[in-house]
Amino acid sequence: MRKVYCDNGATSFPKAPGVGDAIKEYVESVGGNVNRGAYSSALSAGFVVLETREMLAELFGFDKPENVVFTKNITESMNTVLKGLLKEGDHVVVSSVEHNAVMRPLVKLEQTRGVTFTRVQCNKVGEIDLKDVEAAIKEDTRAVVMTAASNVCGTALPIKEIGKICKEKNVIFIVDAAQTAGVFEMNMKEMNIDILCFTGHKGLLGPQGMGGFLITDELVPQVDSFIEGGTGSKSDEEIQPEYMPDKFESGTPNIPGTYGLHASLEYIKKVGIENIHKKEMMLTERFIKGMEEIDQRFIVGKRDTENRTAVVSLDFVGMDNGIICHELDVNYGISTRPGMHCAPSAHKTLGTFPQGTVRFSFGYFNTEEDIDYVLNAIKEVIKAYNE
Repeated sequence: MRKVYCDNGATSFPKAPGVGDAIKEYVESVGGNVNRGAYSSALSAGFVVLETREMLAELFGFDKPENVVFTKNITESMNTVLKGLLKEGDHVVVSSVEHNAVMRPLVKLEQTRGVTFTRVQCNKVGEIDLKDVEAAIKEDTRAVVMTAASNVCGTALPIKEIGKICKEKNVIFIVDAAQTAGVFEMNMKEMNIDILCFTGHKGLLGPQGMGGFLITDELVPQVDSFIEGGTGSKSDEEIQPEYMPDKFESGTPNIPGTYGLHASLEYIKKVGIENIHKKEMMLTERFIKGMEEIDQRFIVGKRDTENRTAVVSLDFVGMDNGIICHELDVNYGISTRPGMHCAPSAHKTLGTFPQGTVRFSFGYFNTEEDIDYVLNAIKEVIKAYNE
């Protein structure tokens, strides 16, 4: 049976060429820990970690590689940043299409610290009105936290314009780049982003277990460390270092994952983000047009390729989305994701709560033949379902 992977919004597959070999090289030939040995293999691994920070800084238009912090995923990044920054009485502005990586920490902070937040309502296709964002900012607003693009419908938010508003209002701007890193050009300086949180295993085409955030010098002292412990630095003291990146990186890091991310970043630089996005939009347009011919009622969100990612959700009206997803997998080898996608607020915005959707998220390694195969499979599954 043919296999077609359409769940790149959850994690990319396949990974970039060279990722597996890079991880294998570290595990089988390098070994050693970083910041915890002066022998050659430890120093060699340390150089790869440093270079990976530099590559990420360059990718995101940031000039402080030492302020590139590694975590195990973007959820840990968001928890570190939000719980380390926000104090009692602080107010936050979010969109109505945020992932639970943002919403659950904020709800917890609301319950335990008295932090408040305003949810700016997006329209039925996930678009936000800049006037509503500006109106939501109050005197006690500490930060605006926004996803760069919805993980449910693919709609991109106007991050550069929101960043401009935040700068004018002197409000911290925190961006969730889970769905856009590696597929959109993102420049922290040009977009006035103070903290950018990323994951390494989606658009960056690297392995799971790698994430992080980039933070400006001005905010480093304002964010408390989330975890304290051994850093390999100032080991004669029992107080966590305040300098970067040690302040936020305690314990043994994921060095195999860093080697893999290093390889994927090299690949992305070689191919070019513009080329990656162009191909993904071509595939997305082909899929949407095909679905319009099948039944346009099923399409959730935007039907064009402007200001979006290659994430497309379908709600099979009158049918069980879970069964459709299962049939596509079992009988056609097509991998998709049904349900809430860890974003109930987004589904409420899009009108797909509580039934959820079947999400198709395409990647650079998908082909036009994949899209045509998926469309034909959807036709056949719908026909069989209704017989």
